[in-house]
Amino acid sequence: MGRTVTVATCALNQWALDFDGNLARILKSIEIAKYKGARYRLGPELEICGYGCSDHYYESDTLLHSFEVLAKLLESPATQDIICDVGMPVMCRNVRYNCRVIFLNKKILLIRPKMILANTGNYRELRWFTPWSRARFVEEYFLPRMIQEVTGQETVPFGDAVLATKDTCLGSEICEELWAPKSPHIEMGLDGVEIFTNSSGSHHVLRKAHTRVNVVNSATAKNGGIYVLANQKGCDGDRLYYDGCAMISMNGDTIAQGSQFSLNDVEVLVATLDLEDVRSYRAEISCRNLEASKVNSYPRIKVNFALSCSDDICVPTCEPIQWRYHSPEEEICLGPACWLWDYLRRSEQAGFLLPLSGGIDSSATACIVYSMCRQVCLAVKNGNQDVLADVRRIVNDETYTPEDSQEFCGHIFTTCYMASENSSQDTYNRAKLLAEQIGSYHINLNIDVAVKAIVGIFSMVMGRSPQFRVCGGSSRENLALQNVQARIRMVLAYLFAQLSHWARGMSGGLLVLGSANVDESLHGYLTKYDCSSADINPIGGISKTDLRNFIQYCMENFQLTALRSIMSAPPTAELEPLADGQVSQTDEEDMGMTYTELSVYGKLRKMAKAGPYSMFCKLINMWKEICTPREVASKVKHFFRIYSINRHKMTTLTPAYHAENYSPEDNRFDLRPFLYNSTWSWQFRSIDKQVSNLERKEGKPVLEDVD
Repeated sequence: MGRTVTVATCALNQWALDFDGNLARILKSIEIAKYKGARYRLGPELEICGYGCSDHYYESDTLLHSFEVLAKLLESPATQDIICDVGMPVMCRNVRYNCRVIFLNKKILLIRPKMILANTGNYRELRWFTPWSRARFVEEYFLPRMIQEVTGQETVPFGDAVLATKDTCLGSEICEELWAPKSPHIEMGLDGVEIFTNSSGSHHVLRKAHTRVNVVNSATAKNGGIYVLANQKGCDGDRLYYDGCAMISMNGDTIAQGSQFSLNDVEVLVATLDLEDVRSYRAEISCRNLEASKVNSYPRIKVNFALSCSDDICVPTCEPIQWRYHSPEEEICLGPACWLWDYLRRSEQAGFLLPLSGGIDSSATACIVYSMCRQVCLAVKNGNQDVLADVRRIVNDETYTPEDSQEFCGHIFTTCYMASENSSQDTYNRAKLLAEQIGSYHINLNIDVAVKAIVGIFSMVMGRSPQFRVCGGSSRENLALQNVQARIRMVLAYLFAQLSHWARGMSGGLLVLGSANVDESLHGYLTKYDCSSADINPIGGISKTDLRNFIQYCMENFQLTALRSIMSAPPTAELEPLADGQVSQTDEEDMGMTYTELSVYGKLRKMAKAGPYSMFCKLINMWKEICTPREVASKVKHFFRIYSINRHKMTTLTPAYHAENYSPEDNRFDLRPFLYNSTWSWQFRSIDKQVSNLERKEGKPVLEDVD
């Protein structure tokens, strides 16, 4: 009797609408799975077309080309004698569904539509798909003629069913269904399903891996069973990085772990497991068995195929392992770097240009690019021919092989320090030293001539010359003069990105990198259309606190001694005149709040869904040891005033790597108005009343208003 089954799951770096590339990666994963002895192969969600097609799902072309790829898979010799489970959109009765298509030896066994759609945060599946709402119901689906010609089938089962092979029973979940309060695997397990599969399109968020692993392991801890999870990896065309972590779990333990971050486009995970371990685990859970006796049965699709061999008594099985998690600093080092690599090679540009100011944010961005170069060199050293081919195409040299990360960095990374009369020698030195240590091609330039020319045009036309505040000017003049400097830097960044390689006798253009962090974006502490305006931003979803920790990590692990002085310097925009050659302007003084406070406001606003009044109510307890209720009220009011005044800046924010659940990104994740009544009169009045009540209880004099 067959006991051991060998199953394969994978993480694929699919790309939205890249049907040729997606097909090649799917076939490669199937070939590897078969080579390793697997008789079942699971792939990521919507892997045929790529998960991030967005409104392209409305197009009939997307459905057509997905079926064309499916036909190629069915015809391929690679897919013979292995159950293949692939993801694609399917239209049934003029309704679009997110489906798994499971086939064996040119025959489709089942099309299983997704029943619980992801529709929070970055996910908008209900915009494009409809959930299958008929539990345990199967109907006949009429196949397109191109598929009929391959399979010889006119119709196939479509709906909520499980597969019954000769030796076991398999049931499918799709991504969000695992996370739902009433996951299908619960009743499938009670109905005798022993292997659960989950094809995911799950993106990276800092510190999320623990949650994902715990959810998968808990799926089989109570009910027993084998859980196989596949996930997409890489940047498939937008702000998200899908972070792999393919895994296989059994009876609550992790059996196999895939990588979270890597430059390998195809990663296949295979495990051999003993079905009797599932059966014996379930045997002693009496409460589970009582529930199983009452469960409604799933339709079973009989499959004349076994995942085990008849004589497998000597086949070794896999043992549980301990999951190895990355620290948040490692996640920042690896995730955005992999995302940048995908963006660079797929955009067919020649590298990056970064305005390097010598501060924490731009230095962190530079370190991420340096980390990318290190990963590229390591992948080439380990024999990754796909990465080597991409490198040679990017540098336009068919004989080039990167041996050293600093040397490769000099080929693809240009940094530029854009000084003005308000820049200090310290930031100039810090930027120069960091560029030397990471190996970037570094440019120093001065923008004063351009600033004076722009301001001179205004003065000539209007007859008045604006002055900085320290020279007697108003706040409006002071801000306008700062903005001119910031915006000229953006114009120059794009000019040098387009022409610096040309001037050096090299080919191609550069992608401009932005370096505004998530807290500055939330506050609006940036000039609209300044250096925060770029092609992409690898740190736009990362907090200042996490970036400081990341800088410390780079200092210790990459031996970048230039980061020491960057860490110790106060954050500053350097847009106002120096005082005796020293910086007189700091970020936190300009913002009227600390970065630590700003991070707290951001999490409460987005993750705790707190408006002004609720935020005040939470903070009077959180900060009761350091602030009076009146001080808390003043801080909350100041934040919401500034946030609402500056919200319009989010509409033009540079596309940034998504890493935090309190990101204010306006494109998809955080949908808000950008024209607010910034007085918040009703909300602030509610806060004032509560402050007065609290002070009355404490016997303090009651003031009329809290400012």
